[in-house]
Amino acid sequence: MGYDIHITRSADWADIPNGQEITADEWIDYISKDPDLRLAGYNGDYFALWSGPSTLEEPWFDWSSGRIHTKNPDQAIVEKAIAIAQALGARVQGDDGEFYPPSNEEL
Repeated sequence: MGYDIHITRSADWADIPNGQEITADEWIDYISKDPDLRLAGYNGDYFALWSGPSTLEEPWFDWSSGRIHTKNPDQAIVEKAIAIAQALGARVQGDDGEFYPPSNEEL
């Protein structure tokens, strides 16, 4: 088990995106333009490794069902997720429904 954060356009990450999904093509396009992300070649077609300043040994993001997620993020991964969300017109939400605003916004 673990705690996930989700990059989503839905009102709630657990909702079926219903026309608001982040498409696989959008995710692949984003990865292709971000020099700190690369497809891993394992754990599925959309599993990407991040080379940023995380305390985790192998920080990652994965796409499925119209959203992007990662597990047990440290602060650096949360900040990267927020940057990805902003670029994709989405937002970051935790498993318990809390939103992670960009650092220039108030809670």
